[in-house]
Amino acid sequence: MNSIPGIGTGGRITMAHGGGGTAMRALIDTLFLEAFSATPHTAQEDQARLPLAPLVAGGDRLAFTTDSFVVEPLEFPGGNIGTLAVCGTINDLVVGGARPVALSAAFILAEGLELACLRRIVAAMADCAREAGVRIVTGDTKVVPKGACDGLYVTTSGVGVIPADRAISITAARPGDVVLVNGTLGDHGAAILCARGDLALDVAIASDCAPLGGLVEALLAAAPNTRSLRDATRGGVAGVLSELAEASAVSLTLDETALPVRPEVEGVCDILGLEALFLANEGKLVAVVPQAEAEAALAALRAHPLGQQAALIGTVAEAGPHGPSVVVRNAFGGRRTVTMPSGEQLPRIC
Repeated sequence: MNSIPGIGTGGRITMAHGGGGTAMRALIDTLFLEAFSATPHTAQEDQARLPLAPLVAGGDRLAFTTDSFVVEPLEFPGGNIGTLAVCGTINDLVVGGARPVALSAAFILAEGLELACLRRIVAAMADCAREAGVRIVTGDTKVVPKGACDGLYVTTSGVGVIPADRAISITAARPGDVVLVNGTLGDHGAAILCARGDLALDVAIASDCAPLGGLVEALLAAAPNTRSLRDATRGGVAGVLSELAEASAVSLTLDETALPVRPEVEGVCDILGLEALFLANEGKLVAVVPQAEAEAALAALRAHPLGQQAALIGTVAEAGPHGPSVVVRNAFGGRRTVTMPSGEQLPRIC
């Protein structure tokens, strides 16, 4: 059903849906609450109320994160802006060692947005949250005049609990450690680029959007002394490792021949002069683990559906005389320094 009961929308969002009256109430009740609430027909407060006892039992710290999503197009192979929002927020929690508990979701809707599109996005968010074992417990909706935003923007926040025995940090990498990734690089960035259709690239690439909670739990069970975890979104693996090297005051050496990249993504990069190492991912993480736990960590990643192409891509050493660095070594022994990207290679990829 593309219309909201009780208001003649013609299947599109109108300014009335953000006006605080019956139209907005109908939108919330018949679309958002039906998708997100476990008890959609009970009284709704102005805030979510979370019981403290399970949080206290789960750990000794809360993790809290927030992110906004403006991806264009709204829907793309492998997901949509809703999938991206839920996965992105969950992954920001789990790479800190947290177990996600609850999310919020705020929507900026443009006048004229098709209700069918909004329903698909909300349904995808609900499905993704359910898959990850997380509830979307509170939110907000605003409507802006046509042209004030491109259809739909989403802001999600999340809270999770960090178990007392976990001390994962971007500052914790140590000389002798190794660097792992859980799969192919650059899938999301390449998927968005192709989905826009600007370059007429006839390539089928799906985004790697996925919630990584189960993968992280498997990794930490196998490698409990894991030092650092980061999800390689904007800036790609290169950006994440540049931040990590700086924060931990170490130098990283990557083996170019070990970097897992799909042939289709490699082809897009070759045509456009891009590099998969810098492209965004939405279902990939970088893990720094002690050498002694590397074999167990790799086995655990590869045993999980989201880590079947996991690879050991580099090593950690003491920072050189010029300070922390990230260096890529190619098959011929040549070396080049990788630095933090100065800007986005592809705007609005998340």
